[in-house]
Amino acid sequence: MSVNLSKGQAISLEKKDGATLTAVRMGLGWQAAKRRGLFGSRTREIDLDASAVLFAENQPVDVVFFRHLVSDDGSVRHTGDNLVGGVGQGGDDEAILVDLQRVPVHIDQIIFTVNSFTGQTFQEVQNAFCRLVDETNGQELARYTLDGGGDYTAQIMAKVHRAGSGWTMTALGAPAYGRTFQDLMPTIQQHL
Repeated sequence: MSVNLSKGQAISLEKKDGATLTAVRMGLGWQAAKRRGLFGSRTREIDLDASAVLFAENQPVDVVFFRHLVSDDGSVRHTGDNLVGGVGQGGDDEAILVDLQRVPVHIDQIIFTVNSFTGQTFQEVQNAFCRLVDETNGQELARYTLDGGGDYTAQIMAKVHRAGSGWTMTALGAPAYGRTFQDLMPTIQQHL
């Protein structure tokens, strides 16, 4: 059963039987919002990008994004860049896979971001979501829906962080401005 997360809500990444999750997928999906034109409805392609920034004691140590698809230690992997979205009819357009057992012990937080590489605002995006899936069985654990649009070009979506011997996910949903994860670093730092 999936949990619909609201901004700031945290969930434990522990299975019902008390075991901890070993591998998760952070999925991102979206569609370009239809706009009225001279000849009816039309859409403009929007290139959203998912990124994962790995932190150790509040310092960035690695990043996974469309130009660096695998973390240096191999524990985090991006499935590839989708330039238009809306391909999966509610499925993931981009995904980042995290092997929680392989994440080095000094990594204590992974921040997931979404940015509009082409510079459109989220007012031009519809049906955008970020979800967490148990990669071992495909079960959706949590979903954060990006609704209401906004005049910003990025979103600090969620973070996965160590909590004792396990992991916890927190939905952040913080609006930001920037076309790349580098542009978002000042905003990301506020959520560590």
